[in-house]
Amino acid sequence: MSLTAVAKKDFRDAIQSRALWALLAVFVLLSSLLSYSYTEFPASVTGGERATIGGLIFFTSGIVALFVSLSAIVVCYKSIAGEREIGSIKLLLALPHTRRDVFFGKVLGRAGVLAAALAVGLVVGLGIGVVLLGSVDVVALAVFLVMTLVFTVVFAGIVVSISGSTGSTSRATTLAIGFFLVFELLWDAVPLGIVYVTSGFSFPDQFPDWVFLVTQVPPSTAYSSSLVTLMPEIAEEVGQGTGAEGVDAFYGTPEIGFLVLAFWLVVPLVVGYYRFDGADL
Repeated sequence: MSLTAVAKKDFRDAIQSRALWALLAVFVLLSSLLSYSYTEFPASVTGGERATIGGLIFFTSGIVALFVSLSAIVVCYKSIAGEREIGSIKLLLALPHTRRDVFFGKVLGRAGVLAAALAVGLVVGLGIGVVLLGSVDVVALAVFLVMTLVFTVVFAGIVVSISGSTGSTSRATTLAIGFFLVFELLWDAVPLGIVYVTSGFSFPDQFPDWVFLVTQVPPSTAYSSSLVTLMPEIAEEVGQGTGAEGVDAFYGTPEIGFLVLAFWLVVPLVVGYYRFDGADL
């Protein structure tokens, strides 16, 4: 199958990225330090009275979201734009590969690289936590790993789609970093700014329900909400909320995270493939 062949080749090429291995080394070190800090000093790190596997999972999810998003940019931004820029995409398409094979093969290959790197970091970091705690919750860890894999595929798809939408690596880099800055770092200020302006340049005593929905737009927030949905008892035990409490609307539930992740999985791929398929190479 041509798509599988493209994915395998792309995986072999991307796994050699020095920047990826540098990020992986930082992630392994950081996740190990965080696991040790959480298990040994839970009161100082999170304010909890005791350390638990569930608490370690939600404590780790924040650094996982950051690692996935940054690594996706490093690994995926040149996936298609780079080959278009140097002209090798024409050679690839001269083989029995369609543009669909190339586009989705790139998504699978880059997602596989990110998943492999992430697995190494999580095995080391969570492994240290499990050893220090002396207990393990197989179901909770499995849920965490599956949702993290889904989040990895989502972010890889976003950045590959950005790469497929342009023939310039510099433009792909700018768009990918811009996406990260807007949706992962600055987005929380968007609903606050809208409420502040529409309320006469002051904050109301109670925020409107739609603020919760807008705050769920970033992929990492949707990922966190999905974890809360799948592990409600653990989330309640460790005080992990989504802000849905008190929202009197049909979308005032952490399950909205699944819909947002589905949106980020489907829409960028459709747009990216449409632009790549119609591009003059």
